[in-house]
Amino acid sequence: MDFFTWTIIAAAFGMGIGSVGTAIGMGMAISKACEGVARNPGASGKILTNMMVGLALIESLAIYVFVICIIALYANPFTDTVVELIRAGMGV
Repeated sequence: MDFFTWTIIAAAFGMGIGSVGTAIGMGMAISKACEGVARNPGASGKILTNMMVGLALIESLAIYVFVICIIALYANPFTDTVVELIRAGMGV
């Protein structure tokens, strides 16, 4: 496999791991917020506000992972170096 294939595989694994991590985090946050509202319905406003802020922070992590994967795929800083090495190895 060549460099570009490995770049695609690495981006796919990175996005998969980032998505799984954020999904688990969001599920746990929503679960605990529901438990808190069930125990104390009077505090539901504060609980839901804090939950929304937390979910936004968790979602920003998934967006950062996505941006890094897109950069690795389309704006890879090593592309020119790898192409030169491939050409030198092939004698072109």
